Amino acid sequence: KNQTAIREFILLGFSYGVQVQTLLYVIFLATYMVTITENAVIIFVVKRNHHLQKPMYYFLGNLSFLEICYVSVTLPRLLFGFRSQSMTISFSCCMTQLYFFISLMCTECVILAVMAYDRYLAVCHPLRYPAIMTHKLCFQLLILSWAGGFSISLVKVSLISQLTFCGPHIMNHFFCDISPVLNLSCTDMSLAETVDFVLALVILLIPLLIIVFSYCCILLTISCMPSVQGRRKTFSTCTSHLAVVIIFFSATLFMYARPRRIHPSKLNKIVSVFYAVFTPALNPLIYCLRNKEVKEILRKTI
Repeated sequence: KNQTAIREFILLGFSYGVQVQTLLYVIFLATYMVTITENAVIIFVVKRNHHLQKPMYYFLGNLSFLEICYVSVTLPRLLFGFRSQSMTISFSCCMTQLYFFISLMCTECVILAVMAYDRYLAVCHPLRYPAIMTHKLCFQLLILSWAGGFSISLVKVSLISQLTFCGPHIMNHFFCDISPVLNLSCTDMSLAETVDFVLALVILLIPLLIIVFSYCCILLTISCMPSVQGRRKTFSTCTSHLAVVIIFFSATLFMYARPRRIHPSKLNKIVSVFYAVFTPALNPLIYCLRNKEVKEILRKTI
């Protein structure tokens, strides 16, 4: 009762020497610019080329737009902190950053599951695929993905924002994530932790189960194909998506599919850098390098 609620946090970020911070600033700035450029190019190519007016590339364009928003939630604030040497963030800005970061992450989980379902229909039901995966259904699935991700995040952040934070107001992280924020609360957070943990399992495990089921069916269908070349060609259409799924879910399950009050450590920060900064830069490269159609059209466009 004698404690005063704090209204701002200090993000420790990467508290190293000036030379190391300068190097990190250059690395993160380059990564941010590369991520924006890569994903913007994919959106431009998918939108302008009639050969890519297919559901798979329609979802890929939306995923690229999501990745641009994803890195823009965290990296500009981090880069500003490197330059100004001020990592203070107000409570309202922290909750806003947390809301959009978690919303975009949840949305990406669902979009990756939708893309797996699209590959399942294309491989396992090729004759019925054009009739099922219509433009209307694609649009509805994307609306469901975005609405679901932002709705679940709204419930999470609403409960967290109602907690009282009394200090210390130093957060051992480089952006406002769930666990670092909860570690600073001085009130009973059992309800917020339980709801957040359950919703994290729902938004991670349900899409993951859809993806696993889809790829099990895909592998069964491919194994029944008589031609080795046909099996290889069919599976090649799925490898880029599968690689993105493995990278994304391995990091997010490690960070979010466990009890909320996680002791801050350098490992958590490193994993956060991987999925919040470098993964959005890797995804376009994976899709372009593993997809002959996209590579050929990119070469012609350039």
